[in-house]
Amino acid sequence: MIRTDYVTTPDTLTDETIGSYQQQGFVRIPGIISREEAAEFYDEALALMERSKAYSNSPIFTQLVNVWCESDVMKRLTLHPNVGGVAERLARMPLRLWHDHLLIKRPHNQASTEFHQDRPYWPFAESRHSLSAWIALTDVPVERGCMTFIPGSFKRTDLRPQNLADEDDLFSIWPDLAWEPRVTIPLKAGDCTFHHGYCAHMATPNFTDVPRVAHIVIFTDAETTYKKQPHVVTDPLGLADGQPLEHEMFPRAGR
Repeated sequence: MIRTDYVTTPDTLTDETIGSYQQQGFVRIPGIISREEAAEFYDEALALMERSKAYSNSPIFTQLVNVWCESDVMKRLTLHPNVGGVAERLARMPLRLWHDHLLIKRPHNQASTEFHQDRPYWPFAESRHSLSAWIALTDVPVERGCMTFIPGSFKRTDLRPQNLADEDDLFSIWPDLAWEPRVTIPLKAGDCTFHHGYCAHMATPNFTDVPRVAHIVIFTDAETTYKKQPHVVTDPLGLADGQPLEHEMFPRAGR
């Protein structure tokens, strides 16, 4: 059951908002969860950062992957019916969870997440659509490292993975993109952005005294099949090349 006090739900999502996502490759969604929920998840995220092994602990961010498998609190957010329901309406198709991850920029971390696309990193043989819900668990003004997107960049699907630490890497393989408009979207706690798996995006350093904590829930279409290549999520599962992602690690969205 989806609560009625959220600012945005699958039922209140407008055709204009869905169309904006389909055209640009990203959209801001206010109030995907409540501020009270965001505060609870924020506290749990920081506790997880202290007690769990990070997948990455770089100057750019601390990254914890599939926290929904470690924490019953974060599981409620990763499998949140409002998040999954809005994702399916934006994508206009049935989805399943690909994975979640916490991305925490420590105060004054001095490093940007440089422009990149997500999808080239993922071991998908066939996938019609993938998108990420980037959920702010604290207020994320511009100076705390909010997201910047390049509209329409999701239409380019033939690029290799890009280096998140190299500000020139994406533009070295797609020079014209450097001259495209960019949209920066600050968020309040409980807001989120959804972005297409191929939409180019970045985030500046956190210049504030408060950790920037975002929880990202990544979805892919329900019929996605696996491509045999190294990835932290699929390496332990023994999936066969071309196998559908029909596994308990990839439940259907919003259920």
